[in-house]
Amino acid sequence: MKSFVISDDKDTWLAMRLAGIDGIIASEKREILKGIESAISDKNIGIIIITEAASQKVSEKISSLKLSLEYPLIVEIPSREGSLRKPDYITSYIKESIGIKI
Repeated sequence: MKSFVISDDKDTWLAMRLAGIDGIIASEKREILKGIESAISDKNIGIIIITEAASQKVSEKISSLKLSLEYPLIVEIPSREGSLRKPDYITSYIKESIGIKI
């Protein structure tokens, strides 16, 4: 299975290309959605890697795909500038989900 990257910045895209992962640079919502649909339709792609900034622009689509698709796996990664999430993201996610304070 292959991976496919959808990046909103050239540096992340280039790093993935150097690692042998094909993909696109997309900064507008329409381009990102087109890239996602293209990757989903290719049965050889097992993982879609998308930067957090690009994912935020199509967050509803990403959420629905994560819930409805078994393949490909959709993974969000930080871009070159770093993560957009809070430092205690996982802790707050657990607290919100099950009500346990860690």
